[in-house]
Amino acid sequence: MKETNMATSSSTAAEIEDVPARNTVAVPLGDPAMIGVPTFLIGSLALALNLVGYVDQGTTGAPIAIIAFATGIGQLIAAIWAASLAQNAVASIFAIFSGFWISYAALVFGLVHGWYGLTAATTIPTVKMFLLSWLILIIILTLATLRLPLAFTALFVLVDLALVFVLIAYSNLSKAAAANSGDLRLGGIFAFGFILVGVYLFFGAASAATGGKPLPLGRPVLK
Repeated sequence: MKETNMATSSSTAAEIEDVPARNTVAVPLGDPAMIGVPTFLIGSLALALNLVGYVDQGTTGAPIAIIAFATGIGQLIAAIWAASLAQNAVASIFAIFSGFWISYAALVFGLVHGWYGLTAATTIPTVKMFLLSWLILIIILTLATLRLPLAFTALFVLVDLALVFVLIAYSNLSKAAAANSGDLRLGGIFAFGFILVGVYLFFGAASAATGGKPLPLGRPVLK
C-alpha cells in the first residue's frame, strides 16, 4: 500500500513539474529589421526624389502610393514583430516611423481631397505644424536612443536635418513662393544621406540573416 502511494505521489510530482514545459509558448525568432529597414528605404527614396525635383516639388501626392502602402504598413509590421520578440527599443523606433509615414500619407490625401476643411490661408500653417510636431518627436527619439550604436544616431540626426530644411522651405513659402525650392532640395539631400545609412544597416542585417557577420555599427554616444 505504501509503495502504491509513493508511486502515485511520484507520478503526480512529475506531472506538476511537466506543466510549465507543456504551457511554454515558443518565442519566435528573426530580425524585424529585414522588413522594417527596406520598407523605410523605399518610402524615403520616393520622398527624397520628390524633394529634389525628380517629380515636380508641388506634386506632393507623387510618392504617396509607396509611402502609404509599402512604408507605413511595412514599418507597422516590423514594429509588431519586434514587440513580439520583446525588442522594445526596436519596436518603438519602427512604430514611431510607421506613425510618421502613415500620418504623412493621411495629411497629403486630406489636403488633396479637401477632407479637413482647410482654407488656402490655413493649409501652409497646417503643414508646418505637422513638420514641427514630427521634428520635435524625432529629436526626442534621437536623444533618447544615444545608447544605441552610432549608425542609428547618425540616421536619426539626418532625419532631423531633412525635416528642418523642409520646415524652413514651408516657412519661406508663406512669404515668397520662389524661396522654398532650394531648402526642399537640401531636405532631399539629407534624406539621401539617411537613406545611405539605412542601406548600410540593411546590408548588416542581411549579412547576419544569411549566415554572415553583421557589419560594425559604431560605438554608441552614451554607454
